[in-house]
Amino acid sequence: QVQLVESGGGLVQAGGSLRLSCAASGLTFSIYTMGWFRQAPGKEREFVAGISWRRGRTDYADSVKGRFTISRDSAKNTIYLQMNNLKPEDTAVYYCAARSGYLVATAQYEYNYWGQGTQVPVSS
Repeated sequence: QVQLVESGGGLVQAGGSLRLSCAASGLTFSIYTMGWFRQAPGKEREFVAGISWRRGRTDYADSVKGRFTISRDSAKNTIYLQMNNLKPEDTAVYYCAARSGYLVATAQYEYNYWGQGTQVPVSS
């Protein structure tokens, strides 16, 4: 059974930093890509960042490039999202997701598995 468990969310001031974690189990990691999505109040869920487990290739939404970094720890079966210089518009519930395949995808329908989400409110 596939499980994705996010952690690390919480209230942060604008300009601050936060690191989200997603612990994964039940996957054949070498053939999966992982991603972070977010959903702000009243908005649709959107792609934030993705990483291929096998080669570590990454992709980012334009809105977070230069501020967010996605990474993986193969030994811990965990991916991370380091978020720096946070802005109030980054306020959202952040979700970890996984899909089978080697390429990072940005559309949520391409992801097979989802975590429960973790809230990140950014105060101005």
